[in-house]
Amino acid sequence: MKIIAIDLGLKRIGLAYSADPNFVTPLNPIERKNRNQAAKAVQDVIKEWSAEALVVGIPMGGSSEEEMRRRVAHFMNLVDFDGEVYLQDESHSSLEAEESMKGKMKQKKDGRIDSLAAKIILERWIFSQKL
Repeated sequence: MKIIAIDLGLKRIGLAYSADPNFVTPLNPIERKNRNQAAKAVQDVIKEWSAEALVVGIPMGGSSEEEMRRRVAHFMNLVDFDGEVYLQDESHSSLEAEESMKGKMKQKKDGRIDSLAAKIILERWIFSQKL
């Protein structure tokens, strides 16, 4: 199954892709100017990669979970996608992505960390499906 993972942020949207459960690759992130532009850009990526499912990161278990579910649902309603949409706990995925890159590249605000976080989110989801 071809899957795109989405790490929604206010400034950038991290993306990752997998067509093989043993391999997940980060994609170029999307700079978010406004929600309509961002939704269209996500939709374009979904079409480009022929995604059959989406995995969207959401912080679960905290006090902001309900608010984030609402925001994710609102954003995903702007994206024209008929496939399955799964939610996956994204807790600490950005920190994990930053930690994995320490010493390997200069920390830039170019979205690479966001897409690495999306990769981690997708890997977590794939792993949870194997249990």
